[in-house]
Order: sequence, then C-alpha cells, then structure tokens
Amino acid sequence: MKLGILGTGMVGNTIGTKLVQLGHEVKMGSRTSNNPKAAEWTKANGSGASSGTFSDAAVFGEILFNCTSGMGSIEALRLAGEKNMTGKILVDVANPLDFSMGMPPSLNVCNTDSLGEQIQRAFPKLKVVKSLNTVNYKLMVNPSLVPGDHDIFIAGNDKAAKNKITQILKEWFGWKSVIDLGDITAARGLEMLLPVWVRLMGIFQSPNFNFKIVR
Repeated sequence: MKLGILGTGMVGNTIGTKLVQLGHEVKMGSRTSNNPKAAEWTKANGSGASSGTFSDAAVFGEILFNCTSGMGSIEALRLAGEKNMTGKILVDVANPLDFSMGMPPSLNVCNTDSLGEQIQRAFPKLKVVKSLNTVNYKLMVNPSLVPGDHDIFIAGNDKAAKNKITQILKEWFGWKSVIDLGDITAARGLEMLLPVWVRLMGIFQSPNFNFKIVR
C-alpha cells in the first residue's frame, strides 16, 4: 500500500519506518521538498521510503497520517491540499499542545471542541480517524514495550474508515485492544487525556506506560 506521512518529527519518523519495514511504500511530507530530516529518514529506510512536500505526500498516500505538531496541523493540511485528500482516510495522531507558557503545556482547544473536529470541519471530504495520540511515539507501533494488556482508542465519523484503521492498528502495529469511542467529538476526551499523560510521565520519569480500561 502507498501511505503518506505528514510531519518529519519523531512520531512521523517512527510510524513511517514501521510502515516501510512492513513492506509498504511511504512518502514523508513537509513544507519543503528538501527537508533535511525527511531526506535523512528516506536515506535510512531504503527504496520503500521517499519524501517531498505535504502536497506530494497527500497525493501519494492511499491513507494519510497526520504527525505534525497539533498547533500547526490545519495549516499543514491546507498546504497538503484539500483536493489531494478527498475521500481518503487521515489518521490524526496530533495533540493541540501549547508550549507558549512553558511546561507543562496546555491545550489550545478543549472541552467543546478538539483538533480532530477542527480538521474534520475544515476538510469535510476527508475521513478523519483520531487514534494513537494517547501514547508515546515508540509505543504507537510497538505496544509490547509495556507489558500486559492495555488499550488504544479510536474515534471518527466514518465507520468503514474506523474499521480499516482498527485492522491496521491490530495487524500492522500489534494492538490487541482497540476501543471505539464513537464519532469525532470523542477526540475531545482523547486530547484531554494529555495533561494526565504529561503528569504521569513526570511521576514515572518514563514515557513507556499506557491506560488500561477495567470493567
């Protein structure tokens, strides 16, 4: 499958690398066609990896992963081009973290809205699926880093898109428990888990932990 990664940070690097290792063709997109981080990633990952602009990645990918910084996601997606994403699934991994006042970060949007919803409103022909935003980037593609059973969440308006991403989470990334929280408004709760996550990371002095829903 051809997949597009939007963003060149550790999240995009890790997800993109995993997808190439699984035998997929992956294009990493950024603001410029000669981004040094994207070029380095491409060189490290062989013939299955390529890079270009956000627009290039959006055209290339059958499924897209938004791995940009949450505060810049809407702008990045505008650069990707609405026409290039029409009808496609976008896995929104980003969180609207605002570091302008230092640590810990606050949320740029919360309670009555979310980044996931903002993306869906801005690009109504895109099938936005919120997931993977509640764990460390290494855990996203390797849940076995945390022993035992634990959960990943998913939310979105399109049932078929969620089913496809659930399959990817389980079969490609190794997640055993995927909990569907419903439509894209559930992204509010998923993003609002981040202040708890940041606090826990400070207490544990490690990002390798996750949530388990017990009932």
